[in-house]
Amino acid sequence: MVEHISERNPTLAEVADAFLSNSPPEERGKTQAELFKFVRWLGSSRQVKNISPVDVASYGEQIIPSAVKPLKSFLSYIQKKGLTRINLAPHLKARKASSKAVASWRISQGQTTLTAQGYAKLEAELASLKNQLPEIIVEIQKAAADKDFSENAPLSAARERKAHLEGRIEELESTLNMARIMGEGKATSRAKFGDTVVLCELSSGKEISYALVDPREANPATGKLSVASPLGKVLLDKEKGQTVEVVAPAGTFCYRIENIVSANAQG
Repeated sequence: MVEHISERNPTLAEVADAFLSNSPPEERGKTQAELFKFVRWLGSSRQVKNISPVDVASYGEQIIPSAVKPLKSFLSYIQKKGLTRINLAPHLKARKASSKAVASWRISQGQTTLTAQGYAKLEAELASLKNQLPEIIVEIQKAAADKDFSENAPLSAARERKAHLEGRIEELESTLNMARIMGEGKATSRAKFGDTVVLCELSSGKEISYALVDPREANPATGKLSVASPLGKVLLDKEKGQTVEVVAPAGTFCYRIENIVSANAQG
């Protein structure tokens, strides 16, 4: 698969697996953890060719400096393989010190605020992952029956999958334990956490809609925008009719706020 991956339009998850299989064993553990977070955030089934500089820059707002190096290596890899014509690596920069915009949505240090829908989705994912663990343990036991560990690719793959699942389970449990489900707020004409903002991209006239959510719930592909992302930051506290600018490594993007649907008016 690795040799022929450039002959089609692979998903992000497929290319991540290929990249990890070529990584030095001593670096694979740390790289894998950061890469899986990146893949989950962008969407594992998303085609690599559709990843944009804005996607990469937005993700960079949520990571710490130590996560940059392995992800830049991956971004350079997909360009080298001819899966994108854009050099995405320079667009990945770690977040800077917390800003007033981010502080405005934090309830308290370390606490996460989720929508009811987002909380339920994470609970469902946690249950699904826990159900997969027994199956992986059986796979490891079967693969371990082959005593030639040096060439036992199935055993290595099963162990990596188990480590990935256990890491994600731990992450989900921590998030859910510390989460606060967003309640109904007072009606307001200004965009706030949980609201859905309808935008018009001025350069193209295209209309897009985003719900402003916690970074752990964010998924731009499904219309959920992190309030820590460049666009999310500038939208907070803005009003209908205002024009906002987002400066990213890929350039400056201008949007007009067409409508704001208050969180307590939804559902």
